[in-house]
Amino acid sequence: MVSKVGIHKKGEVSLESILEEAHRNPSLEEAGAIVCFIGVVRGFSRDGRRVEGLDYEAYEEEALPALDRIRGEICRWEGIVDVYIHHVVDSFKVGEEVVYVVVVGRSREVVFPALSETVERVKREVPIFKKEKLSGGVAYWVSEVTQDNP
Repeated sequence: MVSKVGIHKKGEVSLESILEEAHRNPSLEEAGAIVCFIGVVRGFSRDGRRVEGLDYEAYEEEALPALDRIRGEICRWEGIVDVYIHHVVDSFKVGEEVVYVVVVGRSREVVFPALSETVERVKREVPIFKKEKLSGGVAYWVSEVTQDNP
């Protein structure tokens, strides 16, 4: 059984397991749409440098309540039936999946904006930290990068 929100190591959660849990929800009969977001490791940094991988870490004592709060607020939107938010923390190679957001709602008109808002809020509000590992052995925490310190 998958919870509504979670911080996981690789292999502990999958999109399939989240969708299976969504289909167990008795309120699913109210739904006309399920949308999914899968965040994957991109092969290039924002400034175009080659990325070999990422490390993600979370401050779980604050991250889990933040995920739960975001979920609860989005679930109160008109027409939203349920929301699932799961982030994986570990070391990743390019192309590997790191975050899953699933929104269940009455129609496509409500689920797409809710999905977008959920993803943006996770990035802004949840204490999950990303280290980019570039080719040539350069690595840095993304939050440490400024215009003066690329």
